[in-house]
Amino acid sequence: MTARDERGPTAFARLTAVTKRFGRAPPALDGIEAIIRGGEITGLVGPDGAGKTTLIRLMTGLMLPEHGTVEVLGHDTRRHPAAIQAAIGYMPQRFGLYEDLSVQENLDLYADLRGLPAEERARTFAELLEFTDLTRFTTRLAGRLSGGMKQKLGLACALMRKPQLLLLDEPGVGVDPISRRELWQMVGRLTEEGIGVVWSTAYLEEAEACDHVLLLNRGRLMFTGPPREMTARVDDRVYRLTGIDGRRRDRLARLLDDEGVIDGVIQGEAIRLVMKPGVTPPRPLQDNESAGRTTAAPPRFEDAFVDMLGGGPGGRSRLAETQRCFVVDDNSPVIEARGLTKRFGDFTAAAEITFDIPRGEIFGLLGPNGAGKSTTFKMLCGLLKPTAGEGRVAGFDLRRDAPEARNRLGYMAQKFSLYGDLSVIQNLNFFAGVYGLSRAKKRERIELMKEIFDFQPILDMSAKDLPLGLKQRLALACAVLHEPEVLFLDEPTSGVDPITRREFWTHINGLVERGVTVLVTTHFMEEAEYCDRISLIYRGRSIALGSPDEMKTRAASENLPDPTMEDAFIALIQASEEAA
Repeated sequence: MTARDERGPTAFARLTAVTKRFGRAPPALDGIEAIIRGGEITGLVGPDGAGKTTLIRLMTGLMLPEHGTVEVLGHDTRRHPAAIQAAIGYMPQRFGLYEDLSVQENLDLYADLRGLPAEERARTFAELLEFTDLTRFTTRLAGRLSGGMKQKLGLACALMRKPQLLLLDEPGVGVDPISRRELWQMVGRLTEEGIGVVWSTAYLEEAEACDHVLLLNRGRLMFTGPPREMTARVDDRVYRLTGIDGRRRDRLARLLDDEGVIDGVIQGEAIRLVMKPGVTPPRPLQDNESAGRTTAAPPRFEDAFVDMLGGGPGGRSRLAETQRCFVVDDNSPVIEARGLTKRFGDFTAAAEITFDIPRGEIFGLLGPNGAGKSTTFKMLCGLLKPTAGEGRVAGFDLRRDAPEARNRLGYMAQKFSLYGDLSVIQNLNFFAGVYGLSRAKKRERIELMKEIFDFQPILDMSAKDLPLGLKQRLALACAVLHEPEVLFLDEPTSGVDPITRREFWTHINGLVERGVTVLVTTHFMEEAEYCDRISLIYRGRSIALGSPDEMKTRAASENLPDPTMEDAFIALIQASEEAA
């Protein structure tokens, strides 16, 4: 592309040698050169702490670069921030609306803040509510909206005065696949009107849907261009192993220790591998028929991303190696749900939920925002008392013996559940005390967590000030301090990057190999592939129960012969809607 092309009329934002530091830390952004164009979705992609939010805030004029220049819509952010802010829309990473105001009250407030004339409000509100499908919910408090609906309301407020450039900081975090697709469709319609969109994300399947990608890591720009150019870097290096004899988690762990394997993940009953250039799959996979069959697979953006960063964390989990082993001696369930039902007044959040989970299995609860999966999850944790039905954990009835049941499990909440005003070491000490560890055991386990999760440099930092990936590591460390036999994980990797996600699942897979039983909720469909079985919950009821591959088989059709897990999720919910 020529310099003349780059400075054409479609260049809505230009970053030239942009550097930004915070105190004595390494640069949050280091010499960034980038172009943002109108009529396109530009993906701002990278792991936690890569500099994505900093870059977006620089483009809003809310923050200034230390070196270099940021031009937005022809204005320098140093000289004309007000002109930029009047012409852009900005949706921050954290829900920036008022949860104790209704949908309509939030729209009124943002109309005031944006100076929308009174005579334009009725028409604008009607258009935004129709665009976001929120017309039916104008009186509902924002705090009572599902995750997807909150993001739609945030988008409506960002579009209060139609912007030329729309900046979205991780709008897909915590949003189910249906709502995420709806968000993409809405934003796609905006680009057809010539609006430029920046979509920040750690979800790399979202990056594949962008027109252009800026890939950041540790403040540096690693790649800029169409996603397909990035994906092409791993052409002919991606394989799928099927027909696995034995436990696929153990097989994956051993494969990841092979020096020729860059990355590997579980896909239902299969394993997906990315190899180093010029390296074929490990020989046993080719020569030993009982070990499975290896076939070439189409590459994904995520494969190229992990390859560019040097590969995943490997297959070994120190955390699992130090975990006491729970022997899988029979098929008796460790977690049981029998007709679990929860009502809040006239509203039934969960109805007749039934399943059981044997020792050493990963069981997933999937469903759209507001479907009832978190309610089911909390009943089985002993955090909510069921209206009807019964649940048991490790042999303890949740109605009669909830405290005893909770002592057998580790819990990692959907939202950061630790004490933000306490430091890392104070949180570890507090939870070790809550779990009743002896002085010697407490010292031993905390030292181990410090080593495994590399907490030593951040021990005195307040938990609330940690980057998301470190917050999640701390939450997991606190949940496993007492070596629980059951682990409850409520969206444990929401918003974290693929490398951190792989680190988490290396630990989880290793713990399951030691006989730990895991119940997990997730909106990340690639993550759902790690589950042995899944219950898909919709409108408070379980509409499907089975393995990931069984779910995909149910969703297959003539038009969709080889569905992904996300395809299956959407198809099964649509089928349930049609049957209702």
